[in-house]
Amino acid sequence: MGINSHPALPEFEYVQPATLAEASEFLASHAAEARPFLGGTDVFVRMRDGFLTPKFLVDVKNLNGTNDLRFDPQTGLTIGAAVNMNRVVSSPEVRAHYPLLAEACQSVASYQLRNRATIVGNICNASPAGDTLGACLVFNGALHIHGINGPREEPLAEFFLGPGKTTLKPGDVVTSIHFPLPPKGCQGVYLKLGRNKLSDLSIVGVTALGYPDSSRPSGFCFRLAVASVAPIPLIVTGVESCLTDRSITPETLREAASLAAETCSPIDDVRGSARYRKEMVRNLSAKALAVVWEKLGK
Repeated sequence: MGINSHPALPEFEYVQPATLAEASEFLASHAAEARPFLGGTDVFVRMRDGFLTPKFLVDVKNLNGTNDLRFDPQTGLTIGAAVNMNRVVSSPEVRAHYPLLAEACQSVASYQLRNRATIVGNICNASPAGDTLGACLVFNGALHIHGINGPREEPLAEFFLGPGKTTLKPGDVVTSIHFPLPPKGCQGVYLKLGRNKLSDLSIVGVTALGYPDSSRPSGFCFRLAVASVAPIPLIVTGVESCLTDRSITPETLREAASLAAETCSPIDDVRGSARYRKEMVRNLSAKALAVVWEKLGK
């Protein structure tokens, strides 16, 4: 049997609703046949490869603020679902207040793909390897969702259920993601291990954020998120207590990195073994925390 080296997209109908209510109603009434469509960088690949065969693609771009990128010095940053990653990277407000988010976006694939790819699309794809998910988690992102019963808000930390699985229901459309004001004086870094330096999915992704906090015994607070090493991207909760309840030393940084390795539950696949991933979580977490500690001037 021959292999088709140039697979084509299956046939589908393109639907362009005029309002979010119309989009939700159509998606709900065609739950088994329709999918929302933003940049298309994930859905088109999966359709081409035969993993998805939707009858309808529902274009939710340009609906009710999905193209907006707004920063409010009182409430924080809102990024519309249709805002592409290059726009996030080049935003003066993002670079000034959420540089870690710009760094994570810039690590995604190529410049050309980032002209289509969106943060919300990366989130809704729910791949444990999503490059922007760690930054969105450590900045306490919350999704604005329009469903058949109207709008609601959902913390990103409660959104992921498993690979490709989320809390979204038929008719739900994520319209934006909102980030509260970042902690004052925060510093962060995203470290990604891939098979090459450009355009590859992460074998391991580690996002670290640290900031001064006088209410903590150590005087600082840290958040660490890991990706591609568990069914969902996750915050390593033990790291915060490890680095806030005691003085921060090279030993406590290494101990926090070991906690991260113990928390993850990777699998063996073609890109790396579970054992290798665990060790890389330990190594990258130690490096990320040390980088953030140095950025904080310590």
